[in-house]
Amino acid sequence: MNARLPKVAPSVTAELVAALTPRLRKRLDAGVAKVAARPVALEGDLVRIALDDDTDLELHAPDGVVTSAEGIRCGCLLAPDCLHRAAVASAAPVADPTAPPTTAPPATDLEEPAPPTQSSAPREAATPAQRTASAALHDAAAAVLEAGTDGAGAVLQAELLRAAHTARLAGLPRAAGRAVAVVTALRAARGGDPDYRLTDLTAALRDVLVLAHRLPDATGPELAELRGSVRQPYSPDGSLRLYGVFAEPVLSATGYAGAVTWTADAAGRLYTVSDVAPGGAERATGAADRSVRLGDTALTHRELSRAGLAVSGATVSPTGRLGAGASVRAVRASGVDWDADPLDRLWAVPVPEQISLALGDDRDGRESREERNLLFLDVTLVGTVREAAGACLVADCGGLRLRLAAAHDHPALPHRENLRLLASVPGARLRVVARLTPGPLPRATLLAVSHPTDRGRRVDLGLDRLRRADLPTVPLQQTQPSHQPSHEPPPQLSPPHNTPTHEPPPGIDDAPVHLLRRRVMQAVSGGRRVLAFPGDRAAETARLRRYGLSTAGELLAELHTTAADRARDPFGRLLPADTGRFVRAWLGAAVYTESLDRALCAAAWGADPTTDPTTDLPGPDEPAPRPAVR
Repeated sequence: MNARLPKVAPSVTAELVAALTPRLRKRLDAGVAKVAARPVALEGDLVRIALDDDTDLELHAPDGVVTSAEGIRCGCLLAPDCLHRAAVASAAPVADPTAPPTTAPPATDLEEPAPPTQSSAPREAATPAQRTASAALHDAAAAVLEAGTDGAGAVLQAELLRAAHTARLAGLPRAAGRAVAVVTALRAARGGDPDYRLTDLTAALRDVLVLAHRLPDATGPELAELRGSVRQPYSPDGSLRLYGVFAEPVLSATGYAGAVTWTADAAGRLYTVSDVAPGGAERATGAADRSVRLGDTALTHRELSRAGLAVSGATVSPTGRLGAGASVRAVRASGVDWDADPLDRLWAVPVPEQISLALGDDRDGRESREERNLLFLDVTLVGTVREAAGACLVADCGGLRLRLAAAHDHPALPHRENLRLLASVPGARLRVVARLTPGPLPRATLLAVSHPTDRGRRVDLGLDRLRRADLPTVPLQQTQPSHQPSHEPPPQLSPPHNTPTHEPPPGIDDAPVHLLRRRVMQAVSGGRRVLAFPGDRAAETARLRRYGLSTAGELLAELHTTAADRARDPFGRLLPADTGRFVRAWLGAAVYTESLDRALCAAAWGADPTTDPTTDLPGPDEPAPRPAVR
C-alpha cells in the first residue's frame, strides 16, 4: 500500500462482514487481497482508495480510527451492500478496544482514578452478560484454533472481533484486548509480516481461551483481575527524585511506536516515561529526541536516560508509569553512573532473586510484566552461538552461561548491528540491562550495556549505534567461566560472521517438553487437521514419560486422539468433529507447556520454581487448568 490504512474498530468490521451474503463471504479473502493492493491517498481525516478509474472507497477516520460503519463509503453500484466495505475493514489494522485515544486528552483526564464502572469495580460474580460474552469468545477462538492460520480468514476474524466487541460492552476489556491481539497476529501471519511470531499468536489464543474458561465461575478479586480495566488509575505519589537508567524504542505489531525511558528512585523502584502513539519505524527512531511530556522539562528521552528528574506532585500508575497532569512539576537534575548509588542497587540484587520475581504469578493485579522481566546483570562476553533466528551472544554471568539476543530485528533499529559489533570483543566485561526470555536455557534480550571502553558511559542498543571506534583497540583475553552448569552442555561457539544455520540450539533435546510445545504450535498454525495425520505418536509419548513427564505424555496423546477422533453415521459418513474436546485438550497442553517452561527457566537460572506443573495441572480427563493469565 502507498500509505497506512487507518485503524478500524472491531465492531465496525464485525458489522460489515455480518451484513454480507453467503456468496460474498466466500469471496471476502480475495476481496481483502485486492483492496490491499490498491493505491491509498490521505486527505486529512479522509482516506481514499481508488478501486478503478471511476470508483473510490473512502474511510472517514477522525483521530485515525474508523468508529462506525457509516465511516466507510463505497462508490460502486452495489454499495452499501458491496464487498468492498467489508474487505477494506478486514484489511485495515484493528483498533485496540483498551488502547488510549490517539490524541492526548486533557492532562487531568489521564490521571484521575477510573470511576467505578462495570469494567473496574469488583463484583460478587460474573454477570449474565459477561457469561454470554465469555461463551462467544470461547466459540470464536475455538473456530480459529480448528481452522489454523491458513483457514482463519476474514470471516472467522470478524466473528472473533464481534466477540471482542461484545466482551468490551460486557465489561471485559482484558479478554477483548487479547482477542484483538489474536486477530492482529492472524493478519500478520496471513500477510507475510516479518514481525509475525507464532509464539505470540499461540500465547494470545491461549489467553483468550483461559479467560473464557475462568470468567464464568470467577468471583471477587479473581474476577476483577480477569476482567482487567480500560485505563490505569493514577494515584498521587508526592515528590520524587529520579535517575535515568536507559531508554528503549517501541515498535509493536499493533501499529504503535515511540520510546520509553526507564528511571529509578533512591530505593531502586522503577518508573517509566513514555511517548507511544500510532506510527511505524520512523516514529520509533525519532521519539527518542522528543521532549518528555512531564512538567516543564525540556529533556528528551535520550537525555533523560542519562540524566535525572526532580518531580513534585507526581502521579503514578500501578505499573510505574508517570502521569503528565497539569499539577505535575518536573525539572532537570543530575544523573549518576550505573556503578554509583542508587542505580548500583539494581545490579546488587542476586540473579536468582531477579528471575524469581520475573517468573512470579501476577497476583497483584498489574497487567504489565515489563518491569518484572527486566534483568540487571554483570557479564563477560564469551562468543556467539548460531540459532535459527540468527547469531546471539554467549556470556558468562557469575559462572552461568547465558544467551543474549537482539531485542528487535527491524532493520531501522540498531539492535542487530550493535549485537554484531559486541560479538567482536570476546572477553569484554559489561554491565547490561536485559529482558528475560522464558525458556529451558538461560536467555534474555539485550536492551542497554555499559560502554565497551568507558565504564562511565552507557549505550541504549535500540537507539544508539556503536561504531568500530567504540570498541577496544587491543584484543581482550577471552575468559573462561569459573563454573560450567551441568544442565547445559557448552554451546558451539562461532565467529559472528558465520551464516546462522537452521538447526535447533544445542542442548534443546535436554528438555523434551519441546515435543509437546511443537504440537501445540502446529495446531495453531495448521489447525486440528495437521495433528490428525497418522504418525509415530507413541515414540514421542514414550520419550516424555522416560524423562518423568508423564502428564506431558498424556496430554500429547490426548491432543492427537481428539484431533483424529471423527465418528461416522450409519451410512459411513463422517460426523462433525468434537471441537470442544479438542479445544480442551489443546488448552491443557498449552497451559502445561507454559508452566513447565517457567519451571525449567527457573532451574536453568538457578532460581526456585514458582510452580510445580507436574502436580498443579490435571490430566487430560480432568477439567481444564486454571493458571494465572499474563
